[in-house]
Amino acid sequence: MNKFKIFSVAFLVSAAFSYGQDLTQARKAIDAEQYENAKSMLKSILKTSPLDARANFLLGNVYLIQTVTDSAKIAYQKGLEGPDGAKLNYVGLGVIDLDNGNTVAAEANFASAIKDIKKKDVEGLTAIGRAYTYSTKPNYKKAIEFLNRAKTVNPNDALVQLALGDAYYGDKNQNEAYAAYRNAFQIDPSLLRAKVQLGVLLKGAKSYDEAIKSFNEVIALNPNYGPVYRELAETYYKWGRNKPSKSKEYMQTAIGYYEKYLSLTDYSLHSRMRHADFLVLVKDYKALEVEANKMIEMDKVNPRIFRYLGYSAYENGNVDVAIKSLESFIANPDNKIIAKDYLYLGTSKFKKGLSADGLSIEPTLYNSGLADIKKAIEMEALAVEDLNEIGVKMFNQKLYKEAASVFEIGTVNTENKNYIEDNIYYGLSIYYSNNKKGVTPDLIALQKADTAFGNVTVASPSYQDAYLYRGRTNSLMSNDAMTIKYYEEFVAKATEKGPEELAKPTTVKKIIEAYNTIAASYANNDVAKAKEYFAKTLALDPVNNYATESLKLLK
Repeated sequence: MNKFKIFSVAFLVSAAFSYGQDLTQARKAIDAEQYENAKSMLKSILKTSPLDARANFLLGNVYLIQTVTDSAKIAYQKGLEGPDGAKLNYVGLGVIDLDNGNTVAAEANFASAIKDIKKKDVEGLTAIGRAYTYSTKPNYKKAIEFLNRAKTVNPNDALVQLALGDAYYGDKNQNEAYAAYRNAFQIDPSLLRAKVQLGVLLKGAKSYDEAIKSFNEVIALNPNYGPVYRELAETYYKWGRNKPSKSKEYMQTAIGYYEKYLSLTDYSLHSRMRHADFLVLVKDYKALEVEANKMIEMDKVNPRIFRYLGYSAYENGNVDVAIKSLESFIANPDNKIIAKDYLYLGTSKFKKGLSADGLSIEPTLYNSGLADIKKAIEMEALAVEDLNEIGVKMFNQKLYKEAASVFEIGTVNTENKNYIEDNIYYGLSIYYSNNKKGVTPDLIALQKADTAFGNVTVASPSYQDAYLYRGRTNSLMSNDAMTIKYYEEFVAKATEKGPEELAKPTTVKKIIEAYNTIAASYANNDVAKAKEYFAKTLALDPVNNYATESLKLLK
């Protein structure tokens, strides 16, 4: 969700100075995230006064918010020629330098912005503080440094306090951020952004009900303040992620609030793209497809739309459109490709290659899709967490060999939240693909399965079935010593949990399996031990056919 929050505070809103009425309205529109409306106002001002420095500065800020850097730079350069507030535009140019990683040029521009600064002037210092906060390469310490200078000059400037709150929030200093936001709202109760940010802190602390209460207090003050609805949408989204029993309900609530946010801001292509990003998060792919087609009507060439078409087409069952759209998007060198793009492309190829009976995947498409998935992991290591769902679907379709290749990727990264489950499924996928009639067991692959189950016993020693799986795997490898070892460890782990565990029918069934397999493993070299374990089986199941017949053969 952070991508929706970039510039969520009216980036580089200047501290108190004399606005004309039109500029004041434009500034309010920026704060309300009505960017198209703000651009229209500012362009109207600049039509009659092309060199109005403050109008150019604010217009440049809006272009930066919308990531139209070239237009932002033009606006700032024109603003430098204006008579009043021209130096602010050096800050805008400095932000572009920061975004490009050119800190030397940025610092030179910032120095020009506050050269010969008046003793009580906090405008330039505040703008520089915001620049360091909201650059795509932020430096929160620097931001705090400049904003504290501004605070020293005027501790009762609400916008300085708001900017400090943002910088402290970025620096993960929640206490100082809270104090600054609280001070900003106390100084100026009309500064709703500060009140919203207090709720954002609660949301970040996972106090979702308290955050919602705080946001509702903002709505009580002004029900038409759009940004608060975006925060409510994000809060319900995160709450749904953290509370599976309410996930569906909260995701729908989140979508409703995001629609409300859009209705109070604008329906520009930029806003629709942010909406599309949100629909991806809440997995509303039918709505995403509708939104993507609306965006095509507005702009038939914008490449990013192909991402949304690809995602929604895959989820809505049109894999040919998904593959074509995503390949077009990825092939464009101007696009910023993310791991999810490759994940969707890879899984689209899996789905396209699936046979009519669902029992196999066409090898060329499978290998191509797997290569795409590996590219995703190279780009973002924790993208591996999204593979679990893909692998489980394959496993449930009994595509064990294919599933094993997917799960194997998840067994490498111990930080993967699905690390234990991926190891279990990886081991089971190998085991089941080798435990088929007419299949010669692949001992190298089965050894990998055994290692995977071993990873589980290390990460979660109390998970008793991992020992059972190791016993089964070693039995398939005809490794009698290890078969006995792990089945005995399974019985020991189950016994440690006490009578309640031992009374479970599923546990009894597994213990009988363990005793019978251990007995069979002893049968060739220690008949007495074999009889002992078959006797343990019969103590639990007196009519167990395998144990009964085996004992007859051993006599």
